[in-house]
Amino acid sequence: MGENVQTLPYGSWPSPIDAALAATHDGHPEYVGFVGDEAWWTEPRPAEGGRRTLVRRSADGRQEQVLPAPWNVRSRVIEYGGQPWAGTVVDGRPLVVFVNFADQRLYRYELDGEPQPLTPVSLVGGGLRWVEPQLLPGRGEVWCVLEEFTGDGPTDVRRVLAAVPLDGSAAQDRDAVRELTDDRHRFVTGPRLSPDGRRAAWLAWDHPRMPWDGTELIVADVGDDGTLRQARTVAGGPDESIAQVDWAPDGSLLHASDRTGWWNLYRDGTPLCPREEEFGGPLWKLGQSWFAPLDSGLIAVVHGRGATVLGILDPETGEVVDAAGPWTEFGPTLAVHGERVVAVGASPRTGYEVVELDSRTGRARVIGAEHEDSVDPACYPEPQIRTFTGPAGRDIHAHIYPPHNPRCVSPGDELPPYVVWAHGGPTSRAPLVLDLGIAYFTSRGIGVAEVNYGGSTGHGREYRGRLREQWGVVDVEDCAAVALALADEGTADRDRLAIRGGSAGGWTAAASLAATDVYACGTIIYPVLDLAGWGAGETHDFESQYLETLVGPRAEVPGRYTERSPVEHADRITAPFLLLQGLDDVICPPAQCERFLARMEGRRVPHAYIAFEGEGHGFRRADTMIRVLESELSLYSQVFGLNPHSIPILELTK
Repeated sequence: MGENVQTLPYGSWPSPIDAALAATHDGHPEYVGFVGDEAWWTEPRPAEGGRRTLVRRSADGRQEQVLPAPWNVRSRVIEYGGQPWAGTVVDGRPLVVFVNFADQRLYRYELDGEPQPLTPVSLVGGGLRWVEPQLLPGRGEVWCVLEEFTGDGPTDVRRVLAAVPLDGSAAQDRDAVRELTDDRHRFVTGPRLSPDGRRAAWLAWDHPRMPWDGTELIVADVGDDGTLRQARTVAGGPDESIAQVDWAPDGSLLHASDRTGWWNLYRDGTPLCPREEEFGGPLWKLGQSWFAPLDSGLIAVVHGRGATVLGILDPETGEVVDAAGPWTEFGPTLAVHGERVVAVGASPRTGYEVVELDSRTGRARVIGAEHEDSVDPACYPEPQIRTFTGPAGRDIHAHIYPPHNPRCVSPGDELPPYVVWAHGGPTSRAPLVLDLGIAYFTSRGIGVAEVNYGGSTGHGREYRGRLREQWGVVDVEDCAAVALALADEGTADRDRLAIRGGSAGGWTAAASLAATDVYACGTIIYPVLDLAGWGAGETHDFESQYLETLVGPRAEVPGRYTERSPVEHADRITAPFLLLQGLDDVICPPAQCERFLARMEGRRVPHAYIAFEGEGHGFRRADTMIRVLESELSLYSQVFGLNPHSIPILELTK
């Protein structure tokens, strides 16, 4: 044992990873694209109010921010947004269009100039919003998805494909926006134009389905005047999820469908690489991409079972050659130019980086947002990929992050506290990547267990379907099963287990405190707490009927909405908790927390409620994230009897 190694109780280990460091590494690059030969992408700025900026990588390898503060490149369509920018080269100079978060207008931008608005402002409801802009050569317009509010309610909204003039003539004139489709479908993705410009393809779906339940693939002819004609559904349906569509250079139609139970890739309806793994994912943001066709006829793919890798698929042989490198996870964003592929990858030792793959040589390298070790990487957690057995013998996938600090060990007979992390979605999953929020705890001697409970993605439609009408049951059971298994095997201290989660994970955390006695405390972050209220107009349009599948048809099983809601079972909660909420959250609004706290009044359960001005769904500001981590650690310290170093004490009220 080294001379500098200290023997200290779990939870009291001094760590170089403080909350400020973790906050600066929150968020990651997304929405990659090419502008001419240059790779561009969006990147977060937590220290600048959490805005997103555009970054370009010039031919000489320099990276520079394209848009200064206060410009914020982020769409609010379906509230989760999506691809917010597009670019091309005109007369040798970059031309970019982007969505600005503050006013949701579409802007035109040429380097060294000022952004010029292309779309008008509407004062009705949530206004006019845009996403997935696409610049079409020679047309003088940008095609995109338009979300238009028709009233003040969150579901008073229509969505269509639209063409916006690039000359600015629609900046003050809504009538100058040319609608390409009617609004017969509640949701649409951006159109993809065939190589000859004569056909367009897009996805559509309708309530109560979510895009991972069932979508339609629609193809239309493009007239000489730029109108869409004879739109027809060519694939998909109520029980088939098509996650993405695009055209190959030869004019064949590519799409990712889960008709076999796994999102696999098809060309003109023929499977290209049938495997029991995913070549697609849940379409939470419009414009996400898991495949991109190359000029050579090969196809860049993000695929895997659980974790994802970047590969090149040969559609003639069905073979996939994966990129060599340290990355264990790639995000759903791809761009191609010639034989170059740009993606965003990460690993348990590195945060998300912009990666370029040469499809001819198979060589991959980091070209942007390169990970830099701010502390000794020996302090990073060392995850274990594990599968646990849950109720009825079902598999539960999880990532276990034991306490880890090279300078500290615990007394021999002590077991560590563990916090179960329930991911959001719930139709999503926890990626296997370096997260300094996790390292903040593990380096102090607190273990973390990320549970990809039944209903999570990455393991096929059957696993994803386990949560159907079982939200608040299967997720709660699976998290508890992992926590108790860790205790039973001697990995975790049975008396020092906690649960935490945000959004749908906040629901699981709260429901777990109400329905089980597994946890000594919990952290509940921008949660759903009241199913009846959330399902009756308190949330946004995209998820307004999500509960019809997660819980059941409300008209048929109204009692279930009451039976499972933590707000209705405040009397069952005896464990201390921390509740964190953004006051600008329109997805899980503060009213849910307020009703829950009113029910807790007088029950003498220690708790704290912190509401953040200017934060929405998903905290983005560095000062917010610092307070969140420090408050969470203080809760565990007080409940578990830990002695962390130099953090503010969270005042718990009763």
